[in-house]
Amino acid sequence: MTQVPGPSSKRPADSQFVVRRVYVPKEQSLPRRWLSFMRANPLFTIGLILLTMFVGLAAIGPFFVGDPLRTNISEMFSPPSAEHWFGTDVYGRDIFARAVHAARLDLSIGLTIALVAMVIGSTIGVVSGYLGGWVDEIIMRLTDILLAFPGFVLALIIVAALDESLLNVVIAVAAAYVPYFIRLTRAQALVEREQEYADAAQLAGNSPIRIAFRHVMPNSLQPALVSATLVTGWAVLTVAGLAFLSVGIQPPQAEWGVMVGEGARDIITGEWWTSLFPGGMIVLAVMAFHFIGDDLTEARA
Repeated sequence: MTQVPGPSSKRPADSQFVVRRVYVPKEQSLPRRWLSFMRANPLFTIGLILLTMFVGLAAIGPFFVGDPLRTNISEMFSPPSAEHWFGTDVYGRDIFARAVHAARLDLSIGLTIALVAMVIGSTIGVVSGYLGGWVDEIIMRLTDILLAFPGFVLALIIVAALDESLLNVVIAVAAAYVPYFIRLTRAQALVEREQEYADAAQLAGNSPIRIAFRHVMPNSLQPALVSATLVTGWAVLTVAGLAFLSVGIQPPQAEWGVMVGEGARDIITGEWWTSLFPGGMIVLAVMAFHFIGDDLTEARA
């Protein structure tokens, strides 16, 4: 008689298995990811705090300080005090009020320059990278010519050739940084045009220009958006440098470079505050943009 195995009999070895629990961590929310990133990058946090302070100062500060052009000869060269936090200049103008008004002007100019340079440079870079051929060759050779000049020197040449107005300063400095965005976006477009979605769009009958702007460009803008933070800091420094050389924005306009240029001649007579505080604002603003831009660039890489 053949014995039938009962319930207590062991199963064959090939039917045995072990159930293991695998822990899958929950994806962090966006605020938590930002907090983690800020804790891991202290310079980014410092830059963000400084930038927030400058944006707040530029947005609401001019409503609470005095007229930056109001003169008072009886208070000329007053040192920093409770009444005049940054002191006064040779015309008795309050330096703190002028620095606050200059913050709005300089940050607005810097952001505008970065935006204009990014839009124009990214558009040209995508066309050059996707189309290739003789179009890419011509654009790259022209870009190499522009990159042969340092950005400040190129902006100085353009402003000197044009009328010294605020609009021409924006055009000149933006033109100096357009080649940077052309190179950056072109390199990313060369990678994106080899992706499957670009081939699929081409097989669907889309024109090269439509593929370049509708499909390739949105995926090529991330490096440009990150680098725009750095360019904003460079633009603020370039505009202030041009104003210091009396090229571009002219006195009595409240602008950091103008204020440093006006106060430079007063240092030898002991009025150190006339150029120290505007110069410190430039340094802190540029540091804020560079701290943020550097850490975002490393995070993207």
